Amino acid sequence: MSLPHSIHVVSHPLVQHKLTKMRDKLTSSANFRRLLREMGLLLGYDATRDLPLVHTHIETPIESMDAPLLDGKKLVIVPILRAGLGLAEGLMDLMPLARMGHVGLYRDPRTLQAVEYYFRTPGDISDRDVIVCDPMLATAHSAIAAVDRLKETGAKRLKFICVLASEQGARAFAEVHPDVPVFTAAVDAKLNDHGYIVPGLGDAGDRLFGTR
Repeated sequence: MSLPHSIHVVSHPLVQHKLTKMRDKLTSSANFRRLLREMGLLLGYDATRDLPLVHTHIETPIESMDAPLLDGKKLVIVPILRAGLGLAEGLMDLMPLARMGHVGLYRDPRTLQAVEYYFRTPGDISDRDVIVCDPMLATAHSAIAAVDRLKETGAKRLKFICVLASEQGARAFAEVHPDVPVFTAAVDAKLNDHGYIVPGLGDAGDRLFGTR
C-alpha cells in the first residue's frame, strides 16, 4: 500500500519479531508488557535519529577531544493513557532524563470519538521536542485529539510512536497533522465494526494490564 510520506514503518527484524509475539493471543500479560517496553525503546531509537547535536570539549582517559552531545532542552514523552504508559517505559529507558506529560483519553463506545479526562505537560513544552506514544493508531481519533491539545499548549516539534496502525487511521492522522511523523512497526489493512485493527493484536490496554 502507498502511505503518506509522514508514515514511517520500521522494518528492523527485531521490531517485526517482537510485533509477531505481541500479536499472538497466547502471549501472557507479563510478556506482552515486556515486549511493549522493548518496542518503545526500539521505535524510539528510530524516531530520534535526527535529534540535533552540539560538540563539547572533554577529556578521555587518553587525551582531550571534541565529542557530540544532544543539543537543546530535554525531550518530553507524552503517553496517551492508559496503554501508552507501556511504550513510555521503553522510551524512558532510552532517554532517562526526558520529561513526561500525560494525556488521558477514552473512546466513546458509541461514536468512537476521543473524550479527554486528563491533561498535564511541562510548562515550557514549546521549547522541547515531544514524542507522543500510544500502542494503537486505529481510528486515529485519540491521537489526533492528543496532538491537537499539545499544539494548543505551544508544542511545535512533535512525533508519534505506535506499535500498530490501521491504514485508515494512518491516513486520517496524516491528513490532519501532516507535520507530525508517525513511527510504527506495521500498518494493517482495516478496522472492524468496533474500531479495532484487523488482524491487529487485540486491546493493548487489556493485554498490558491483564484486564477485560
